[in-house]
Amino acid sequence: MLKGIQTVHPSQEKRATPLQLTQLGQVVDWLDGAATAAGTRDDAAGRLRHLRDRAFVLLGFWRGFRGDELVRLQVQDLELVAGEGMTCFLPHSKSDRQHAGTTYKVPALSRWCPVAATMTWVAAAALHEGPLFRAVNQWGGIAAAPLHPNSLVPLLRRIFREAGLSSPDDYSGHSLRRGFAGWANANGWDVKALMEYVGWRDVHSAMRYLDGADPFARRRIEASLPEAPALPRPATT
Repeated sequence: MLKGIQTVHPSQEKRATPLQLTQLGQVVDWLDGAATAAGTRDDAAGRLRHLRDRAFVLLGFWRGFRGDELVRLQVQDLELVAGEGMTCFLPHSKSDRQHAGTTYKVPALSRWCPVAATMTWVAAAALHEGPLFRAVNQWGGIAAAPLHPNSLVPLLRRIFREAGLSSPDDYSGHSLRRGFAGWANANGWDVKALMEYVGWRDVHSAMRYLDGADPFARRRIEASLPEAPALPRPATT
């Protein structure tokens, strides 16, 4: 019965608000300042949390990871090269139907760099193996277990709220991936290249993330319109 009602009266799918590049910069700059301030006042726990959160946000955005992929990353499955990039191996993922594992490459960037942020977090937390992203207790102790997937949305919303973003409760665990997909689309990535980078297996999955940059397809339509003909000048007498 419910299925029939949904067919007759379909509801619009609610999608996460994408994190825009300017907002990413605002969040990362705030985390940088907060980590520095925490270190100045000898707040080891606060500094570690801010460094972890910065790596989490930057890696999630620039690699287009889902939250569940981020919490499954293992330190021993990372290869980091300062100034160049890093590789992340995931033994299995949602799109890996053969369970063969997938290796993802992440570039080092001149600003808001996911590689530098990850290296800083790993060094500060003295991580050598096990989960990359873990809880930090009030004394600065690092948990052995990864962050729980159910904690990620509250974590992101808290970060965004403290960084001063408006409507932080509109964001979810997909906001980082949607933000990257929208940024890539707006900067000329074709769907095939984006699918290969993120790891989507079908176009339908990709298109669910690509409505943020030009939601009404205005730029695409305007680009295909012929130029308006020049109007004749009025006769002079």
